[in-house]
Amino acid sequence: MKHIVHEVKLKNGARGLLIDVPGATVMSFQFHFRAGNRYVADKENYETAHLMEHMAFGANADYKSEHAYEADFTKNGAYHNAWTSDTAMCYVADCADFEWERILQLQQVAICQPKFNNAELEAEKGNVKSELTGYLNNHNRVLWPKIQQMLGEDILSYWQRIQTIANVSLRDVKEHHARTHTSENLRFVIAGKLDGRRTRMKELLDSWELPRGERFELPRDELASAGPALIRRKEASNLTFGWSLTLPRELNDEEDDAMDCLNHLLTGTMHSRIYGAARKRGLAYGVFSDTSVGKYDSSWDFGGQVNLETAEKLFDIIVREIKAVKDGAITEDELEAAKSYALGRHQMGAQTVAQISNYYAGRFFSDDVVRDYERSPEAIRCITLDRMIATAREFVAHDAWALAGVSSGEKEDLQVLNDKLAKLFELKV
Repeated sequence: MKHIVHEVKLKNGARGLLIDVPGATVMSFQFHFRAGNRYVADKENYETAHLMEHMAFGANADYKSEHAYEADFTKNGAYHNAWTSDTAMCYVADCADFEWERILQLQQVAICQPKFNNAELEAEKGNVKSELTGYLNNHNRVLWPKIQQMLGEDILSYWQRIQTIANVSLRDVKEHHARTHTSENLRFVIAGKLDGRRTRMKELLDSWELPRGERFELPRDELASAGPALIRRKEASNLTFGWSLTLPRELNDEEDDAMDCLNHLLTGTMHSRIYGAARKRGLAYGVFSDTSVGKYDSSWDFGGQVNLETAEKLFDIIVREIKAVKDGAITEDELEAAKSYALGRHQMGAQTVAQISNYYAGRFFSDDVVRDYERSPEAIRCITLDRMIATAREFVAHDAWALAGVSSGEKEDLQVLNDKLAKLFELKV
């Protein structure tokens, strides 16, 4: 879908993107604060941010309860939600075009004028405990926070988080909201039919009752190798594994694009070098790889599920193919195929208003960068083998990594797999 991006800085210090999608029948809203778990005032009250997010659509200046607010918000089919991560708290909504102004004003009162109360806090303590307890039964959910901890990130596991729920008081919730929900700490992306509406929209956003404050810095951790670590679950009939390599810097856009192509070559399709080879030999149903870029650190992650009796053969393939990348054994034909795939996915990724909004939101929320949609195809075409191989080699050369798994097996089983991976770091890049 064709669209035009307008970056705005409001008088109150908030910054955002207004994305005009001509002819759109839907309006999409995202409001982002650096207000996640890492910003709570006391680690003993770690679930403060999460609980506050659960209470976000409760009592406020105009509605006495969550039920009353919800009934009014959704009466014409509108949707809203919120989520919390280690660093972020984000409020999202989608609505029909004809009621965009009403929905924006309803978001304003929920975000700016909540009336937190003990009855809702106690109810949400139960809901959050149920949510996190459910995650303990999801092996991937359990696995990746463990890897983060192993590498050195200052976070809690889901089990540890559950233990802090009872510590959170209403005063903690109110303090967290007052400290983090400031105009300078707000970033937003709004997408839809905006022609003739931008002035009115900016007026409404400038009127939000948020105090002045600061845009919080992202937390920084010192990361290093650790492990392996086994999370033993007697009901786990196979091995859910994660392997993360870290690099103490932010990848630039060219490196990130190159790694996306490399991950496609390794695990993106049924004919890929790792996943495709494993499927062909009947070793594993699912294997993935992905690259994440942060302000201070970037990560190259692998994961999947494999039966214990075939795990060693799968890891032999992983080691073989990562070594091939280190050795530069990727062909121009493979790269061109990956670039062709990326170009197709780029074009398919702007079919809805929400997809367009999400394309810009990630980078803008993380570091205020406005991605250039029109230049993306050319950037993909310019990916080189040299850039791809050099970036992958740097991840291996830095030698900061961790392997963890969830299974009913023994720690020794995971150690064997860890030893296979370790051979990659013994060889010179």
